[in-house]
Amino acid sequence: MSEIMIPYSTQSIDATDFDAVLETLSSPYLTCGPKVTEFENAVCEYTGARHAVAVNSCTSALHLAMMALGVGKEDTVFVSAVSFVASANCARMCGARVEFVDVDPISGNLDVAALEAQLQDAAEQNALPKVLVAVDMAGRRCDFAAVKRLSLTYGFKIVEDAAHALGASYCGDRTGSGKYADITCLSFHPVKIITTCEGGMALTDDETLASRMRALSSHGIVRDEDRLCEKGRPAFYYEMQELGFNYRMSDLHAALGLSQMSRLNVFLEMRRKKARLYEELLKDCPHLRLPAGDDENSQSAWHLYQVEIKNGRRDEIYRKMREAGIGVQIHYLPIYDHPYYRALGGYHELTGAESFYRGTLSIPLYPTLSNLKQQMVAAKLCSLCDRMQEHQ
Repeated sequence: MSEIMIPYSTQSIDATDFDAVLETLSSPYLTCGPKVTEFENAVCEYTGARHAVAVNSCTSALHLAMMALGVGKEDTVFVSAVSFVASANCARMCGARVEFVDVDPISGNLDVAALEAQLQDAAEQNALPKVLVAVDMAGRRCDFAAVKRLSLTYGFKIVEDAAHALGASYCGDRTGSGKYADITCLSFHPVKIITTCEGGMALTDDETLASRMRALSSHGIVRDEDRLCEKGRPAFYYEMQELGFNYRMSDLHAALGLSQMSRLNVFLEMRRKKARLYEELLKDCPHLRLPAGDDENSQSAWHLYQVEIKNGRRDEIYRKMREAGIGVQIHYLPIYDHPYYRALGGYHELTGAESFYRGTLSIPLYPTLSNLKQQMVAAKLCSLCDRMQEHQ
């Protein structure tokens, strides 16, 4: 295997990020300090969310969302079938049963018709989900108007797994605004839209949900006077009111995130320009299906640029691209096909999920990717597709 010369994604760090982290490193606060609050406020201002809880990963945010919504062993959670495993694991960590919902074979996002049919069946069996985890694949948001209508009809809560989608919009609504989802979860992993090294955030318009997630992220400890069981105690007093976790974000991570937020719109525009360039470079390759472009109703954050290999040779093309030093990736194996979920039993293949998985290939996309390297990626991909087609 050749050394990867063009990664599928990487962080974008500059001098302002270094300065922000060094300034915080020299401050009295390395953790539980003012930068976390500043970062939360900046994300709220950008997204329109009323409350934000910064944590150490998107996985933690998803787990807190499940707990805040009261998910437990007697509950069922519906999850988009194609995603990173954390989208489902958060429900399993609460003991809930997970049911997977099929996805659109082209976009990889939730198939609303499949969701509605599954809800109708669940209603007949008195087994409706408590929560739906809807995943924004590659940075494009789901059809949330339709999902919201179904939630009102069938009585489930919506958690938007927006790990890919900070800065995306749907019908003029930004990710995290609270218009459609009860809780939106973000990721700040290095390959995401902005980074805190590792980190995540839960956004909500519900003050009660926010307060519970904040307490659960810090061992279940409550310090606010009006929420204490015992009133009138000295200022040092605090109570652990339920079993929580150490999911907090440090001031160092928040300082980096705050610095990155100042360039979020720049990152998004660079990603969108590169997506448009790929569309131009690849439009004449007959063996590829390209992702939908942006329009007035939907603007992707373009975390990933996923093409569909139509000639059935995806795995071979993946191998050849990586041998050429181009870091393509696969996002993702359907969650139900992982050994852990297979061992649980009761799952079956879903048509859209299988079709999407068999063809999908993520090619390099990140803000600092040069036009020349994009041209190299596109030329190699088209050449491999053509060559393999000739030998079929």
